Amino acid sequence: MTHYYPIYLNLKNRLCVVVGGGEVAERKVKSLVACDARVLVISPELNQELQELYQKGLIRYRRGNFSREDLSEACLVIGATDSRQTNSEIAEQARKQGILVNIVDSPEECDFIVPATVERGDLLIGISTGGKSPALARNIREELEERYGEEYAEFLNLMGELREVLKKEMPDQQQRERIFQALIVSDIIQLIKVGQKGQGRKRAQEIIEKACGGRK
Repeated sequence: MTHYYPIYLNLKNRLCVVVGGGEVAERKVKSLVACDARVLVISPELNQELQELYQKGLIRYRRGNFSREDLSEACLVIGATDSRQTNSEIAEQARKQGILVNIVDSPEECDFIVPATVERGDLLIGISTGGKSPALARNIREELEERYGEEYAEFLNLMGELREVLKKEMPDQQQRERIFQALIVSDIIQLIKVGQKGQGRKRAQEIIEKACGGRK
């Protein structure tokens, strides 16, 4: 049994290679582009969506089959072809070069797996079953999507603003932690959910003022 180390990678401006030009490769490419990675796609052909990304200049493309030279300077590679032999070759070459590899049809050849995710602004929740049941991960993701709506993105933006202000104006870390906990358990998220963002900000200010003895 493999125990995976949960981690979020900063791939901005890092070279990521995706081998494959079909629907599975497309999903991987889009997620990498969303992370501002530099994406190189290797495949004899591209599907329509990948062609459009290439034409827009969002990805690089080399027409042809995989070769070990494709991994030069890459920080990770994803094997998403329909050839078991090619995918195994990708895994072998990646390991020889010390590059993180994900093979979409073979968890045992992966250095990392990509979880199902729920994303609400800066809130990112990952769900993994260790490759044993993608269907279960998908069901859990759908449940979480119902539980955590777009109001959480707005709430996190507010929390980020308040965090910067309080770090400057309130040196006592324990007091800041008490305030943040009070904000989290308050009705601010619900106010945002029903469209009362202004009231949510007002409630946050009231909580801070109360914690500061009315000084703010």
